[in-house]
Amino acid sequence: MPVSLTPNAITAINDGDVNLKPLLQVLEIKMIGRSQERSQERYRFLISDGVSAQHAMVAVQLNDRVKSGQVEKGSIVQLIDYICSDVKGRKLIVVLNMETIVPHSETIGNPTIFGETDTEAQKPLSAVGNIPPPNRVVFNEPTAQHSVNRAPPRGVNIQNPANSTPSFRPSVQPSYQPPASYRNHGPIMKNEAPARVIPIAALNPYQGRWAIKARVTAKGDIRRYNNAKGDGKVYSFDLLDSDGGEIRVTCFNAVADRFYDVTEVGKVYLISKGSLKPAQKNYNHLKNEWEIFLESTSTVELCPDEDGSIPRQQFSFRPISDIENAENNTILDVIGVVTSVNPSVPILRKNGMETHRRILNLKDESGKAVEVTLWGEFCNRDGRQLEEMVDSAFHPVLAIKAGKVSDFSGKSVGTISSTQLFINPDFPEAHKLRTWFDHGGKDTASFSISRDTMPGGVSRNEIRKSVSQIKEEGLGRSDKPDWITVKATISFIKTDSFCYTACPLMIGDKQCNKKVTRSGTNRWLCDRCNQESDECDYRYLLQVQIQDHTGLTWITAFQETGEEIMGCPAKKLYALKYELEKEEEFAEIVRDRLFHQYMLKLKIKEESYGDEQRVKMTVVKVDKMNYTSESKYMLDLLVR
Repeated sequence: MPVSLTPNAITAINDGDVNLKPLLQVLEIKMIGRSQERSQERYRFLISDGVSAQHAMVAVQLNDRVKSGQVEKGSIVQLIDYICSDVKGRKLIVVLNMETIVPHSETIGNPTIFGETDTEAQKPLSAVGNIPPPNRVVFNEPTAQHSVNRAPPRGVNIQNPANSTPSFRPSVQPSYQPPASYRNHGPIMKNEAPARVIPIAALNPYQGRWAIKARVTAKGDIRRYNNAKGDGKVYSFDLLDSDGGEIRVTCFNAVADRFYDVTEVGKVYLISKGSLKPAQKNYNHLKNEWEIFLESTSTVELCPDEDGSIPRQQFSFRPISDIENAENNTILDVIGVVTSVNPSVPILRKNGMETHRRILNLKDESGKAVEVTLWGEFCNRDGRQLEEMVDSAFHPVLAIKAGKVSDFSGKSVGTISSTQLFINPDFPEAHKLRTWFDHGGKDTASFSISRDTMPGGVSRNEIRKSVSQIKEEGLGRSDKPDWITVKATISFIKTDSFCYTACPLMIGDKQCNKKVTRSGTNRWLCDRCNQESDECDYRYLLQVQIQDHTGLTWITAFQETGEEIMGCPAKKLYALKYELEKEEEFAEIVRDRLFHQYMLKLKIKEESYGDEQRVKMTVVKVDKMNYTSESKYMLDLLVR
């Protein structure tokens, strides 16, 4: 069944028509080898509409179509997405998506190379595979002006004439003669003309030569990592251009060393010769589907005479009342007046490294307030300045760029590596807040979305469950842990191993607390600190059985919650049982802790123990039962 190629398709594409979805025939396929700038091979087609033929580069994601034989010499294809670009004054088609219509076909028509002189136009391209080579131009990825078609594939125009497919007589192909403009001029050099500056919003992976002019709005520190490929380092910075487009730039290893000191927040640069890859949305909050990766051939040039057309920062402020309904880990911008600042406190991370944390409170015109947690350097640099201002009875306006929402114990906002803080910034939103605060807003009551409580003193974000609901609802079996509160009575405490020996050494301002064992010298050895100590500490690791009116279950309580339950330090109990051997006194303390009712906040998460999956329930907070508050809570439930 013959197929009709789209008439004058090559001419239309060169005239800028990207909505044609033409049917064309592939006359030649040639693989272009790897180059220094590309990590994958590329294929070049010679495509024909039956009258004219033109070379086209094929996007790398279509390589499998050629390798698998779906597209070969003589195939008829429909171009779905494509670009037509100027490369050194010559038109070149870049195929982004296509469909094979007829896998095999004789050559249709007597096509000639599009745009040749009248003399050269007499040279037909009639036999598949017998195609003269093109004018010798080194392909340097299509650039300059282009447009992209994103229409989805639809039906094709297939004719059914009564007669069978006509045969075409092959013509004799004369030997190739290069155009006059290229004769005796030697090899053609790679196009080194400056790339045209384009907006960030116009960037896409199919452009080869591009440049953007943008301001650095944020810059992260160099981070070191270790994976299957070995050790490495990486840093990123964010860019903003005059059209409001934003994009993240990432540099690895030697490229990171090369550009880290060059890039400064607030300065404008001309950046080119990077590669675009899909943005990793787990780490990249910018509204751009692409991310730039700089390479050894990339350039970053400072623009010292920039005209100020690029804003210094771009915000999308959300009122504090909106944060209340924001999802956990959402990245957003917020602005408010600082009403209080807590002192900085040291925190020991899970990896053993120490950092600092400082909590402050913001309020705005929405009538809501929120806690903001500053981490690391934000505590010392900006946090200290804010604390001094509030201590002097002045409440500054604070704008937060790229804060991260947390839903632990209510909603709060925390800093991350790409967060920026602006104290008393000079823009309209800040002036408006200052006027509101100074003219009555200071004395206006604000409803905290971080520490809000319901009647009876119960946290508004608290999830109450019964013991039986933990199993019935499959709590803890999802990717994230479940946090619930249970009103329950302690019915049994295991006493055979209620504590462990812990390292007493200090890491910074924090105690190590990792398990220690006896060494050959009868001292206590810590694998984490790689040091020995004469003494060790004792920390709770309690296994406790709790029950309510629906059932019973086991929970684990560590040091702080263990002391709340037992009413004394683990070291005292250890000494009574093992050193002083006062078993009766030890047993009396344990019996005295049974059959008391508590409000227990639990973290529930499924964990692996060998080949077995178990749901582990850990106590994170223990409160003695306040019957007055509990009665108010239950009455409120009846009213609702």
